Amino acid sequence: MTSSDGGYVPGRHKIDDYGGGGFRFADMSHRGSILALPSGVRAVPLTSAAEIDDSMIDSALSESGGLDVFVVGTGKDLLPLAGGLRAKLRAAGVGCETMATGAAVRTYNVLVDENRRVGAFLIAV
Repeated sequence: MTSSDGGYVPGRHKIDDYGGGGFRFADMSHRGSILALPSGVRAVPLTSAAEIDDSMIDSALSESGGLDVFVVGTGKDLLPLAGGLRAKLRAAGVGCETMATGAAVRTYNVLVDENRRVGAFLIAV
């Protein structure tokens, strides 16, 4: 992604690689964390899952067009997502899986392959 595209790539994309502080997808690379949705992938200014707040969840839900599951890659180590955020997703009928970013990328890709409606916050490692 480049600054000229506003940090957004439309379309559903699997994550080809991660590490070195970023991700590879859609034949490009991005340094930093991302929000991946069926509608597209966008840069997000996250360095920790603790920075995810209600407004970020609301935005992800409104942009997604409906999700079955939301995956949160918390970085190198597994960290819990705040209970209120999990409750917000559950109230919207969306399952939530929290795991280290490597596992989250693999899980996200499997769900995309299964044509599931999946979204993910992926913290760069």
